[in-house]
Amino acid sequence: MKVQIIGLGYIGLPTLALIASKNISVHGVDINEKIIENLKSGITNINEPGLDDYFHSGLKNNMISLSTKPEIADIHLIVVPTPFKNNYEPDISFVESATKSLLPVLKPNDLFIIESTSPVGTTEKIEKLIYSAKPELTDKIFISYCPERVLPGKAIFELESNDRVIGGVNEISSEKAKDFYSYFVKGALHMTNSRTAELCKLTENSSRDVQIAFANELSLICEKANINVWELISLANKHPRVNILNPGSGVGGHCIAVDPYFIISSFENESKMISQARKVNNYKPKWCVEKTIKEIDKFNNINNRNAKVALLGLAFKADIEDLRESPALNICEQILNYKQAEYFIVEPNIKSHKDFELSSLNKALVESDIIVFLVSHKEFKNITINNSQIVLDFSGTKNNYK
Repeated sequence: MKVQIIGLGYIGLPTLALIASKNISVHGVDINEKIIENLKSGITNINEPGLDDYFHSGLKNNMISLSTKPEIADIHLIVVPTPFKNNYEPDISFVESATKSLLPVLKPNDLFIIESTSPVGTTEKIEKLIYSAKPELTDKIFISYCPERVLPGKAIFELESNDRVIGGVNEISSEKAKDFYSYFVKGALHMTNSRTAELCKLTENSSRDVQIAFANELSLICEKANINVWELISLANKHPRVNILNPGSGVGGHCIAVDPYFIISSFENESKMISQARKVNNYKPKWCVEKTIKEIDKFNNINNRNAKVALLGLAFKADIEDLRESPALNICEQILNYKQAEYFIVEPNIKSHKDFELSSLNKALVESDIIVFLVSHKEFKNITINNSQIVLDFSGTKNNYK
């Protein structure tokens, strides 16, 4: 059995390394020549526990090969991005391009799997694309949609441990995909059809987005009512059937802030709550910016000088280096345009940033008049703050209620 993975990003590369660790031959493909060059040199550039060990072992044992071009294989995984067009309409052109690149090497009895987050009906569109281009393969290959569901920072562990949804275009395709994933997935494998699997992936992250929107909306209400939202939620969660999430500075990452639009674009009239949740979560960073600037103006007027402001955190969630779709990053970019203060930006999980000069946490704490918690990194939780310093806590870092 030879596996081929198209797309060696945050999901594709850990998947490749995990499969290789099971002594399965796997060929990795990416159109970015620099990525392939780095990987051949052993440089992964992705900070995931266990990734480097599995990857380097696979290279050493000749279980991994790498190229910008597909090869003949038995199983093909599409793990490429599905970005937006300007109007938040999902763009599946990368999935289509990856599929077209595979057409010369596809053969009867191959298993073709899409893992990329996709609008409902994408797998069926790709099936038509394949059979239209190569009619001799009609009903002679197996096609499935099998989305990943992993947490950044735990990708290897969760790729292996989490349950998977297996959605074939027909029952035998689901069975073939289930057999394949059973080689390296310890979690349960649940078979369904491709459309249900596509919507399942979108539903999971849209559900989280709606829950976070409720918490973020509560934070806006509590601010107006002069109530501590963290204490409120802690008390409400004492109810045996209530489990409210904590608010933050917004919603980021490559899934929760993105996937709801895949539903909204296809089911605009039906997705009222999902659409409203997106509006609430998109508004929260703007609210954080407005509140921070208001505090800066207040300080400047009272003290007759520009404030020194510590902006703590750039990542989209705590204790990772991932900045994709990060509300904290967006907040920093907007606040830095306001020139009435001196800023210290702290992100302990990255060494540098192309647009910002990063400060040490100690320097930021010592010199700042205003401290803004944007992300609840572990490094920020036990720090000492002077009584004279103003604190804006948008991430619940200093508000710990049980």
